[in-house]
Amino acid sequence: MNQEKPISYCCVLDASTYVGFWILKRLLTRGYSVHAAIRKNEDSVLEEEIRDMEAKEERLEVYDVDVLDYQSILISLNNCNAVFCCLDNPEGYDEEKEVDLEVRGAINVVEACARTESIEKIVFSSSLTAAIWTDNIGTQKDVDEKCWSDLDFCLKKKMWHALAKMQSEKAAWALAMDRMVNMVSVNPGLIVGPSVAQHNSRPTMSYLKGAAQMYENGVLAYVDVEFVADVHIRAFEDTSACGRYFCFNQIVNTEEEALKLVQTLSPLIPMPPRYEKEMQGSEVYEERLRNKKLNKLVEAGFAC
Repeated sequence: MNQEKPISYCCVLDASTYVGFWILKRLLTRGYSVHAAIRKNEDSVLEEEIRDMEAKEERLEVYDVDVLDYQSILISLNNCNAVFCCLDNPEGYDEEKEVDLEVRGAINVVEACARTESIEKIVFSSSLTAAIWTDNIGTQKDVDEKCWSDLDFCLKKKMWHALAKMQSEKAAWALAMDRMVNMVSVNPGLIVGPSVAQHNSRPTMSYLKGAAQMYENGVLAYVDVEFVADVHIRAFEDTSACGRYFCFNQIVNTEEEALKLVQTLSPLIPMPPRYEKEMQGSEVYEERLRNKKLNKLVEAGFAC
């Protein structure tokens, strides 16, 4: 196991996203000092919680950022060794303009990191939707970290969440390689966890566009937010971590698993009336997702 190097500060940007908030909490639990970079969102309950936490936690500093304001990002990165980049749009993904905003934000974050001497690594939070959406989704045997969603397919189907995640991650990778910035990406499945229906409702529903097709083709998967946060931190701490990591706990390929997911996301998704009393059907769809890389990272780092 690689030895961990001491670190002064980590930056979580945007710490008021659902994943960002849990990365922030886990970093503090593990003894890190944290810069919580927050985009202005008047309706964010998590933003309020973070500001309340700042008053009680001496290892936490809150910074207001605009991902289109390069200087505000630079200020939040000052003296930081790691950046956890979490750019989920709290309003969800319903239009193409949200794709452009996320891509521009990703570019600005990576460029700011390239200009900050203290930065050792970016851990970029992406999504499985950046990899699973193609015309041949039903025939591909192994869907793993080498796969990318198809631009034309996503545009045709108006899969804005997939487009935002795929294009922002690709832009981040291209710039990171050009500027020689050390970067790792984590691609979680649908994220579930405490109060997800209240704190992450719109991004969740955006992810689930095309859920029936994902389910039938063995690429619908979900993951607990605390596990996702730990994987992000592990991806930073392990100096051998590289490239992309698919991150999920459970592939949904049976009716029973589908109903469990619906119950987990209640009340975002209502339980179909015919299933309220008894299960129906027994079809099992072939699993296509692979996460061998993640398993090796996890086994090397911590017990889950």
